[in-house]
Amino acid sequence: MKCKMVKGSKENLKEQCALLGARGKMDLGPIIETVNAVIEDIKQNGDKAVLAYTKKFDKADLTAEGMKVTQEEIDKALGEVDPELIAILKKAAANIRSFHAMQKEEGFMMEVGKGGKVGAKVRPISVAGIYVPGGTAPLPSTVLMDVIPASVAGVPRIVFCTPPRADGSIAPVILAAASIAGATEIYKVGGAQAVAAMAYGTETIPRVDKICGPGNIYVNTAKRLVFGQVDIDMFAGPSEILIIADGTTDPEFAAADMLSQAEHDKIASAILVTTSQEFADKVMEAVDRRSEEALRKDILAESLPNYCSIIVCDDLATAIEFSEEIAPEHLELLLEDPEAVLDKINNAGAVFMGSWSPEPLGDYFAGPNHTLPTSGTARFFSPLNTGDFYKKMSVINYNEESLREVYKDVAAFAESEGLTCHAASVRVRFEN
Repeated sequence: MKCKMVKGSKENLKEQCALLGARGKMDLGPIIETVNAVIEDIKQNGDKAVLAYTKKFDKADLTAEGMKVTQEEIDKALGEVDPELIAILKKAAANIRSFHAMQKEEGFMMEVGKGGKVGAKVRPISVAGIYVPGGTAPLPSTVLMDVIPASVAGVPRIVFCTPPRADGSIAPVILAAASIAGATEIYKVGGAQAVAAMAYGTETIPRVDKICGPGNIYVNTAKRLVFGQVDIDMFAGPSEILIIADGTTDPEFAAADMLSQAEHDKIASAILVTTSQEFADKVMEAVDRRSEEALRKDILAESLPNYCSIIVCDDLATAIEFSEEIAPEHLELLLEDPEAVLDKINNAGAVFMGSWSPEPLGDYFAGPNHTLPTSGTARFFSPLNTGDFYKKMSVINYNEESLREVYKDVAAFAESEGLTCHAASVRVRFEN
């Protein structure tokens, strides 16, 4: 299974950018209509609607009381997961917690003359909603990455939703990860109905302030539609990796790293940009060979020819320019001296430096968050972080003397906008 070999001309690079931008694009009209109906149903009918959708889509026949995971279920799950995996989850959680603790924010107060003060107070949101999909394989790494920042920020109530299996249970490793990460309550509900329930609240599921976590097109559409009722983390799209290589690393490394993203789904993207034709040829051969041996080769058979490519550029500057244009979710710098390039990179979700920092290290263990902006949104979105679970309040604290010094300026400014009552609000304190 081969990916494309592309000459790195400006025209070809623009074509690659357009291809990436087109991934996952579809007519959302019918999906929006369907998801809107789900949201309205849950707004009107609460638990009854949630339970009906859970039975319809997840084949699980639950009661309202059965939606919430009990402590007994969590304890049972912790006992069923391999102790070695529990130990790994705890190590990864410690790394993630340490990294996100460095992102904690403090407020400030500053003097503005004559005893007046202004500043900001930082407060955690009251209730965070975390969604983790079910799918063919449980994702305990995503549980850790999404719950821990909220815990570090000091969010007192962390509501965790994930779809149940047909027997009404949740994969033990998911419950174990949620417990280790610090979720305060766990509900057996998935899909757009979980997003709607967290956004508006039901008799059982509380209304949250922010919803974070990945999902399918229905989940992402629901997040878009409830944005404004609640905050959301970002609009995540298909996974992607861009590798910039100068030919000094082992081509097997580059091939393995490309496939690590291409196996995600049929529209995942993996692109290598290199200045060495010889290196490009070796990587192409390795990708072809490794993909034939891969467990998920049916997915690779779709993603490799359609959304993956190896691009040969004349120089490193062109490769960096291309990277800045597409703003990749994951950027690997397989370079002899990646430090020399890092300051030139502005648009990327996460940057992996050199041959010994492969992308899966960030997915599972290193500590930085793996919930990252995709599809070019790294130009303006950041990885999920502790700050996503804060809100900030401005504080203004003037006394009589400090207001007297500036009140005429404030009044004049207000009058320039025709807002005479604004002006009177400050004048009345001194000119009545």
